[in-house]
Amino acid sequence: MATTRSSLLAICLAASLALGQNTGRTVRHHKVEVQGGPPPELAQAEAAIGKQDYAAAEPLLKKALQADPNNYVAWFDLGFTDHALGKNGEAIAAYRKSVAAKGDVFESNLNLGILLAEAHQPDAEQFLRAATKLKPTAEIDEGHARAWMALADALEATQPDQAIQAYQQAAALRPKDPDPLLSAGVLLEKQNRPTEAEQEYKAALAIDPSSKDALTALANLYMRSRRFSDARDVLTKLQALRPSDPAVMMQLGRLLAAQGKNDQAISQLEAAQKLAPNDPALRRDLADLYLSQRKFDRAEAQYRALLAAAPRDAELHDLLGRCILEQKRYAEAQSEFGIAVSLKPDFGAAYGDLAFAASENQNYQLTLGALEKRASLLPETPITYFLRATAYDHLRDYKDASVNYHKFLEAAEGKFPDQEWQARHRLIAIEPKK
Repeated sequence: MATTRSSLLAICLAASLALGQNTGRTVRHHKVEVQGGPPPELAQAEAAIGKQDYAAAEPLLKKALQADPNNYVAWFDLGFTDHALGKNGEAIAAYRKSVAAKGDVFESNLNLGILLAEAHQPDAEQFLRAATKLKPTAEIDEGHARAWMALADALEATQPDQAIQAYQQAAALRPKDPDPLLSAGVLLEKQNRPTEAEQEYKAALAIDPSSKDALTALANLYMRSRRFSDARDVLTKLQALRPSDPAVMMQLGRLLAAQGKNDQAISQLEAAQKLAPNDPALRRDLADLYLSQRKFDRAEAQYRALLAAAPRDAELHDLLGRCILEQKRYAEAQSEFGIAVSLKPDFGAAYGDLAFAASENQNYQLTLGALEKRASLLPETPITYFLRATAYDHLRDYKDASVNYHKFLEAAEGKFPDQEWQARHRLIAIEPKK
C-alpha cells in the first residue's frame, strides 16, 4: 500500500516545539485525521502510541509492515516506538527503512541522525545535514533549528569549525534563544578563540540579560584571560540577580583567590558551602585554598569528605597526605601517599611525597624505592638528591651517600643553605681523609 506525504502529518512534528531545545530527543507523534485514514493496524498502533502504550503498538506496526513493507510511515512509527522502548538498535534500523522508502522526509532523517549521533556512528552527519535541507511538516524554522543543533552536537568532537557554523545557523533560526549562541561560545573557547567566544556570550546576554549561563560563561572567560575587573563587573551583576546562589558565590571566591585576596575568597567560599554543603567542585576549591594558605586541618577535613565520594582518586589521596604531612603525622601521610601511587603508578609527584614522608618516618629503604620510581618519571631535583643522600647515610652506605651529597651541592646553587651546611659537614665525616 502506497503512503502519501500528507499521511506523515498524522504522526509527527506538530509536537516538536514542546520538546524545547534538546537535540538529543527525537520528534514526537501528533495524531491528526487524514483523508482515507491509515491501514487498520497502523491506525490502531498510532492510537496506542498516543496513549504511550508502545508495547501494544510494536506488534501492530510489524503486522502492518508485513502487508506493506515499503510503508515509510509505519517504519517511522516503529522507529519511534522502538526508541521509546529502549531498543535503539532496532529503532535505527527502522528509521533507515523509513528513509530508504522515502528519502525526502525531514522527520525521519532527523530522528535517524539523532540516534546515530547518540550511538557515535559516523553517518549521523549525512542524515542530519539532509534534515537541514528538507522541509518539516510543521514549525519549519524550529524544525530546522533542531536539525542544526543536532548536527552541531554531532560535529563538536571531530569538526569543531563546522559545529560552530551549525550553532550559528540555529541561532539565526531562534533569534530569541540564547542557547545556540552559548554553545558556539563554549566551543570557540575550546578552540582558543576567546574574542569570538566573548562576542557570542554578549549576543546571548543581549537576548536574555538575566541569563545565568551567559553571565557565568562570560565571567569565566574573563577570569581565564585574567581580565579580573571585567569578571568582577559581570559577577556583580550576576550576584544582584541571584544573591543567594552558591554557584555565584563560588565564582566570586575563585575571582578573589585569583587576585590573591585569599581571606576574602575563603569567606566567600565558606558562605557558599553553607548553602551547598555537598557540592564537590565547591568543596575542592575550598580544600585547595585552605591547603595553599596552610590551614591544614581545614583542608584535611575537606579532602576526607571528597574521598568519601571518590575513594579511588589518587590526586585526592596525595593532597590529603600533604595536609597530614604538614601536621607531622608522618606514618599516616606515608600511608596516603602509598595509596596514591598504588592507584596511579605513574604519579611521579606522589612518589616524591612518599619519599619525604618515609624519610621523616625513618623508613629509608622505602625512601630510596620511592625516589627510584620518581626518577623514572620526573627529572631529579636538589631535594631528591638530598633525600637519597640522607637515606644512604642513615643506612651507612657512605659511598652512595657521598655521591648524592655532591650531586645535591652541585644542583643547590646556594638555594638551600641549611641542607647545604648539613651536606658539607656529613661529607667531612663520611669521606676518607686524604
